[in-house]
Amino acid sequence: MSSLLLLHGLGATGRVWDGWQFPRLAPDLPGHGSAGTLPAYTFESMAAAIAESLPVRRELVVVGHSLGGVIALELASGRYGVQVDRVVALGVKVTWSDDDLGRAAALARKPIAWFDSRDEAAARFLKVSGLQGLVDPADKVVDHGLAKVDGRWRLAMDPGTFGVGAPDLPRLIAASQAEVVLARGELDPMNTDAELAALHDQVVTLPGLGHNAHVQDPGAVSIR
Repeated sequence: MSSLLLLHGLGATGRVWDGWQFPRLAPDLPGHGSAGTLPAYTFESMAAAIAESLPVRRELVVVGHSLGGVIALELASGRYGVQVDRVVALGVKVTWSDDDLGRAAALARKPIAWFDSRDEAAARFLKVSGLQGLVDPADKVVDHGLAKVDGRWRLAMDPGTFGVGAPDLPRLIAASQAEVVLARGELDPMNTDAELAALHDQVVTLPGLGHNAHVQDPGAVSIR
């Protein structure tokens, strides 16, 4: 029987999958939530850290959102000592301009931002994770993405994770030893149907949903 592994996107945590009514593994990616940091963030180093932490290493179905979708594809290469049978990569950004990469690199170099109140930190977490309007600021999902130190608040996220770069999706898909499905919310500005169709022949569009389709409607994301 397959085990379900859920990998969140940049800025979020494993708690974004709380609405999924399946037995699952939903770790925090390195540099997020309660996970440790890495000296440098690459798709390879993050995949290796996730693989090392897994209690189950065979017969995995991996659903990854955005950055998590890239990590899912990386894990499916067979280079990390885990057996992935199926990948659903949801909401992965396909096209990266020089400006996109420059902004991400600049964010990665910024010092940690501190806030005087949880409300301020929660607002920043929801903005960074793209969960504004989808998650209540008082929710435990938000708490898991925050840290309080000496009376001040910060995001638990390491800013360095912004510098992970752009994925080579054609290479990752070609190298996958698992069945791959690329999925997107119909209203997701991070990609288009045409971009996904140019990459792969198994593409699913989820009507009426946006970038965080897995939070908006967990039941809409098929894992079978």
